[in-house]
Amino acid sequence: MSIEASLIIRGGTVADGSGGEPREADIAIAGGRILEVGRIAARGAEEIDARGLLVTPGFIDVHTHYDAQATWSSRLNSSSWNGVTTALIGNCGVGFAPCLPERREMLVKLMEGVEDLPEVVLTEGLPWNWQSFPEFMDVLAARPFDMDVATQVPHAALRVHVMGERGAEREPATAVDRAEMARLAAEGIRAGALGFSTSRAIAHKTLDGRHIPTLGAAEAELAEIGQALRGLGAGWLQVISDFDEPEEEFGLLRRLAESSGRPMTCSLLQREQRPWLWRFLLERIEAANRDQARIMGQVMGRPIGLMFGFELSQHPFFARPSYQRIAHLPFAARMEFLRQPAFRAQLLAEPTSDPMLEHRLNTWEKLFPLGSPPDYEPPPEASIAAMAARRGMAAQDLAYDLMLERGGKAILNRPIINYADGNLDAVKEMVEHPNTIMGLGDGGAHVGFICDASATTHMITHWTRDRSRGSRLPLGFVIKRLTRDNALALGLADRGLIAPGHKADLNIIDYGRLQVRPPEMRYDLPAGGKRLVQGADGYVATIVSGVPVYREGEATGALPGRLVRGAQQAAA
Repeated sequence: MSIEASLIIRGGTVADGSGGEPREADIAIAGGRILEVGRIAARGAEEIDARGLLVTPGFIDVHTHYDAQATWSSRLNSSSWNGVTTALIGNCGVGFAPCLPERREMLVKLMEGVEDLPEVVLTEGLPWNWQSFPEFMDVLAARPFDMDVATQVPHAALRVHVMGERGAEREPATAVDRAEMARLAAEGIRAGALGFSTSRAIAHKTLDGRHIPTLGAAEAELAEIGQALRGLGAGWLQVISDFDEPEEEFGLLRRLAESSGRPMTCSLLQREQRPWLWRFLLERIEAANRDQARIMGQVMGRPIGLMFGFELSQHPFFARPSYQRIAHLPFAARMEFLRQPAFRAQLLAEPTSDPMLEHRLNTWEKLFPLGSPPDYEPPPEASIAAMAARRGMAAQDLAYDLMLERGGKAILNRPIINYADGNLDAVKEMVEHPNTIMGLGDGGAHVGFICDASATTHMITHWTRDRSRGSRLPLGFVIKRLTRDNALALGLADRGLIAPGHKADLNIIDYGRLQVRPPEMRYDLPAGGKRLVQGADGYVATIVSGVPVYREGEATGALPGRLVRGAQQAAA
């Protein structure tokens, strides 16, 4: 080794991202790159003894919403607390660029509704020192981070920027509109965005009920944007869809992938109302890939669940009239009411004000205590309904009692996606499939009732070590899914693999001690806004560009993460 190493990691059990069996090796690093892997006799300027510890590439999170947080904070947690060293923002067609000054409020209200980021937080926090997408990227490029950040051009922002209120109202785009959106998408890709994102989900709407501007966007509009990416030979297409008309919708997406010549990723989930749909879609994804249309289902390794609690944005009683009368109060004041027997009796006697919410909030056989450590594959006998039956009490009384624990901060979990069968067997099939990638963690979004940025950590602990309700997955395979597979899907061939010439983004993990912590509420957003965060135990060190950014979960103060511009190749 002719170059002196700035850091050598000694004797770790290396799961290198290739999918093979972990092996013991040393890793030498210099200039932010991996120099050598094997038995290294030379000494480094700094050394870490990793004997008995697992060493992996840093995790690549392809589905986050740190678009706002990245403009005011250098720390993209909870993802950075869970081993993520590269995060992709701009998902689901929402973001803040391009944007004319007079249309900022539209995008704020859209992000507030679609991704549960309060308007007051965004209004106070966003600096708005950009208008075009390249200017937004320049703002990010000027900031240091605890991980690398990559971007996508969001379709809703394009529509609002080009069409104004017509775009927000989902009016058909004219030929002139389509040409301008395609031009701006290409401008963003040329500036270094890794793709274009859109949403076709009916649940994505503003708080006043307006649907996301991209819902039902015409095929001609999407095709023209796809052609712009084809002309550049760069960028992927990221799509969120309900697939309410699955044959028709997937046909449109396949035609888009074929005409654009670009890889596409679309959401692949097991929904309660149509638990068979994921398999229907996966069969069509297989067929598309056999015909050389590159489509990848984006999957989550655990249920997507709503977190319920008295401190959180939602719980089984939040839509009842008595609670709505105190919902505006600070948490401590609300708890004073919630502990009063008379208030409790009145609240529990009331119906949920919106019958549409009944299934989400009060289906007691589908509601579980989250626990510590959190259990994301709970058995039926652990449900609130089953527990209450064993205790001879009403299920809603038990739910109320459980949420009063820990000073009113205890959390219940209502799995709404990926748990229609009451287990994760369907998820395992999705994760194992060669035409899927890992994602959908939504870090930075849904800050009051969803907390899935820890899915990277859970993927390792649950699927390789702790699962008791079915078969597990090999450790090397799971690390590959979190690292190399996602890196290559994004065109970031310089990372996700522990090999000479690759970027020195690494995790050093005490595998036996690795565990997600229960989510907790913090009030550290701009304007005192609250957010659920979730850390983990067992990360001995997380390293970005050869520099430790976290040791035992504590920040080192180093911020070597930077904006990623365009596809990347490993150094020779």
